[in-house]
Amino acid sequence: MWFLLLDLDQPAPDEIRAGVVVNGDSPWFDGHFPDSPILPGIAQLKMVADVIGKARHQSLWVKRLHRVKFKRIVKPGELLEIHVKGTDNQYSFRITHNAEDVCYGMMSLDGKRH
Repeated sequence: MWFLLLDLDQPAPDEIRAGVVVNGDSPWFDGHFPDSPILPGIAQLKMVADVIGKARHQSLWVKRLHRVKFKRIVKPGELLEIHVKGTDNQYSFRITHNAEDVCYGMMSLDGKRH
């Protein structure tokens, strides 16, 4: 994985929680932006899909996104919490940092790459 998965928990069958950190040497920060690196939104979405795939023990691909909102910039080394609810490859998600919303929305995942 391109991020550090600190913990992964499934408190209920339809719920996933994870703590993650993206180190400053991640390729996602290359050129985005040289003097003030931030984690691109697409990387945040990929991270959510990867965490769901890890919890479900399968490779999953983003099929569709709904109502996605980016609320805060993510800097290298910040501790992020990912909260996911859903089944049948339909998930609502929220990424937070220190209880502050970073990103949230809904995603549909598929086991096939399109």
